[in-house]
Amino acid sequence: MFKKTKGEGNRQILKQIVDADKQPGILAYEGNQAVGWCGIAPRPDLIALENSRILKRVDDRAVWSITCFFISREARGKGIMECLIKAAIAHARSNGAQIVEAYPIDMQSPKLLGQVFNSYSGYMGVASAFRTLGFEEVQRASETQLIMRLMIKAHVKRKAK
Repeated sequence: MFKKTKGEGNRQILKQIVDADKQPGILAYEGNQAVGWCGIAPRPDLIALENSRILKRVDDRAVWSITCFFISREARGKGIMECLIKAAIAHARSNGAQIVEAYPIDMQSPKLLGQVFNSYSGYMGVASAFRTLGFEEVQRASETQLIMRLMIKAHVKRKAK
């Protein structure tokens, strides 16, 4: 859907989400400047994902989905993607999520090994960043694209003695 609605179409979709008082994702700042964005929401809220023939549901469990990233050119290579993933997990957890799912490309796959990704090829993230943060592969959508999950442990507040 991203490529079909490129530019103004994507801006309009995002505006509709914000106007509906939904939080479409997480922003990363360097000082006062936004340098990155990560889309995260409950999977049922993401119609294009729910209708995807490639990224079909693994099962009927409730998941929050990390769907895309944008990191400004000058901020790339500084670990922003991992920071955004951590913030997305925290956001999902604070909204009751127990599973966070992602759909990154696997740069270690035989087809991509040794290649450098361009700005669009990694828009759903790269598998190595998710692996570092504890995500596990649950299925392959294709030779190069994974479906990965992180099981969120509930934090139980203990009563003070």
